[in-house]
Amino acid sequence: MNDAQERAPHPRLRPFITSYQGYRVSGLRPGTHAGLPSSSLTFIVAFDDPLDLARAPDGSTDSYWAMVAGLHRRPALVRHEGRQHGVQLAITPRGASALFGVPAAALASTAVHLDQLVPVFADELIERLSNAASWRARFAVLDDVFLRVLNHDRELPAELEQAWQALTVVHGARNLDDLAREIGWSRRHLTERFRDTFGMTPKVMARILRFERAQQMMRLPTAPSLSSVAAACGYADQAHMTREWTEFAGEPPTAWLQDELLPNVQDPETPLRRR
Repeated sequence: MNDAQERAPHPRLRPFITSYQGYRVSGLRPGTHAGLPSSSLTFIVAFDDPLDLARAPDGSTDSYWAMVAGLHRRPALVRHEGRQHGVQLAITPRGASALFGVPAAALASTAVHLDQLVPVFADELIERLSNAASWRARFAVLDDVFLRVLNHDRELPAELEQAWQALTVVHGARNLDDLAREIGWSRRHLTERFRDTFGMTPKVMARILRFERAQQMMRLPTAPSLSSVAAACGYADQAHMTREWTEFAGEPPTAWLQDELLPNVQDPETPLRRR
C-alpha cells in the first residue's frame, strides 16, 4: 500500500514552508532508510507508530510522534517495521525563526520533539492532525495553525537572506568571495554569520546544494549517466562526486541507486532505500 499526497502551503506560508507531504506506506520489509542532507529542515508528525530515529546526524537516538530536524551534513537513519504513516514538511531556514522562534543553527544536526520546541501549539497541532479524516483536512489544519503562529518579526537579516538565495538559486555554484563582496561583507564575516544562523558554513551548504541537485537528476525517469551528472552539477569529475556522495549519503552513488527499491518517506513518490 502506498498512499501519498503533496500540496503547496498557503501562499503566505511558502517563504517558510516549501511543501506539505502526506504518506502512508505498508507491506514493506522492515529495515531502515536514510534521511539525506538537504537545503530544508524536516518537520514530521507520525501516526500509528512513532518515528524511530536509529541515528541522528549527531549520533543520538530517540522516537518521535512529532519532531523538527535541522540542516545536517551526515545521513540520519530511520528504522521502520514495514509501515510508515504521517505528514512531512520541508521548512526553510527562514521558517525556523518565523514558525518556531529559533534560528536554524539551533537545530543543526539534531532532532527535537515538537512539544519541547513549541509547547504553545504542539499539542493542538498533533491532536488536530491525528483526528483529521483526510490529507486535504490535514493540510488545512497545517495552514490554519501555521498562519496563526507565523511571526514576521523573526525574519532573517537581509544580508543572510540574500546570501541564502544567491546560493540556492544556482545549486551552490557561486564564488563565495564574490558573494561576500556583493552583500558588503568580508568572506570571513559572511562565513561566521552564515554558520551562526544556519548551522553550517556557506561552503558546506554549497556542497549540500550540489549534492541535492545530483540526487534530483539521478531520480529522473531518464536519468543521465553518473559522469554526466557530475559534470552538470559542477564536480571536478565522477570520482569527486563519489567522495562527496559517500560523505553525505553514507555510500557511493552506484550503491545508492541499486538500493532505490522502496517508497521513500522523504519523497513518497521515489523509492525508499532498503538496508
